[in-house]
Amino acid sequence: MRILNWFLVIVGVFGLISVRALEDRIFYDPFLTYFHEANKNLPFPDFEWGKLIAGHVFRFVLNLFFSCLIIHFWFKNKEWTIQGAILITIIFLITFPIYLYCIYDRFEIGYLFSFYMRRFVIQPLILLLIIPMFYYRRQMEKKSK
Repeated sequence: MRILNWFLVIVGVFGLISVRALEDRIFYDPFLTYFHEANKNLPFPDFEWGKLIAGHVFRFVLNLFFSCLIIHFWFKNKEWTIQGAILITIIFLITFPIYLYCIYDRFEIGYLFSFYMRRFVIQPLILLLIIPMFYYRRQMEKKSK
């Protein structure tokens, strides 16, 4: 059973890697090239709001699924999986409107600020905080027993 848990954690990690590796093929995001070039003098790309929002929400759902897969099979605790999903969703609900405002403002608010807001929207960065947090929590629970 332990091997199956680790296999599913690895599936989750490869799922997140696949989302990143295939981003230019499966998501509508005209800002990929804009930010990959790291040249703020590039012309602001044309885009469609509806497709952009739908693409980011779809990407979030995929990242959330694979993140929850990792959390659940690493810690084998349904409650923690739900807490992780809620934390990831809260971060998305905070950063996504800010990123959309940055786009609306044509990144006048700041190129680097917009770049990092985008990172929080499209990448599961919060997972890098959740895993150590839950690991520490598990260690504290073991100590208290």
